[in-house]
Amino acid sequence: MYLETTPSLKGRVSEEEWQLRVDLAAAYRLIAHYGWDDTIFTHLSVRIPGPESHFLINPFGMFFEEITASSLVKIDLQGEKVDESAAIVNPAGFTIHSAIHEARQDAHCVIHTHTTAGVAVSAHAEGLLPISQQSLFPLSSIAYHDYEGIAVREDEKARLVADLGSANYMILRNHGLLTCASTVADTFLAMFILQRACEIQVTALAGNPPLTPVPQNIVDKIVSEGDMVTGNQGGLLAWPGLLRKLDRNNPGYAE
Repeated sequence: MYLETTPSLKGRVSEEEWQLRVDLAAAYRLIAHYGWDDTIFTHLSVRIPGPESHFLINPFGMFFEEITASSLVKIDLQGEKVDESAAIVNPAGFTIHSAIHEARQDAHCVIHTHTTAGVAVSAHAEGLLPISQQSLFPLSSIAYHDYEGIAVREDEKARLVADLGSANYMILRNHGLLTCASTVADTFLAMFILQRACEIQVTALAGNPPLTPVPQNIVDKIVSEGDMVTGNQGGLLAWPGLLRKLDRNNPGYAE
């Protein structure tokens, strides 16, 4: 099994790449910890600095709770392996990620999930509703992309990128959730907030009760206020605590 035969890459890659590997492996395990994984499906990816446009992604077939820094696979924009590896890569699964990475130089990390609450909200005609404080942060920078079937066609990339624009949160209709940012930590925090907003919405709509929406003037000003809470420092401040949680519950990601 690939998991058992993966040699440690620590000291064999640059310090910068190793840190990205550790952070991305931690994000995979946190996705599993919170129950947001979908067996072996969905992906998290991160760009490796440099002119080559290389990325790290999970080996296809490995559960997210098993991912380690050394098991992550280096691929190019076509989703093809760059280095020799026994791992299997699913190029089709990188279609969405490659489109965003190529179009958005600021989107160093992309996280895509198929959670129950996320898919449920993606099927709501009105999308994400302004009914909780958590919903306001995604609503300050959210985009939608209509479902076109399994995301494996090259021609869908242009439409996906056009729909995303400069947003950092995206709801893929009838499909799931996506976040992107300049760091793994910020991308994960964005997904945590978007996922929680969806969970609250699904719970609030249970039984079809009347809801109290947040007034539009408050929604409008959350862009500037949101930066104070979840901006450049949000992921940085939350990330060490999340890593401590992993160290207690599922250590071994930094191997």
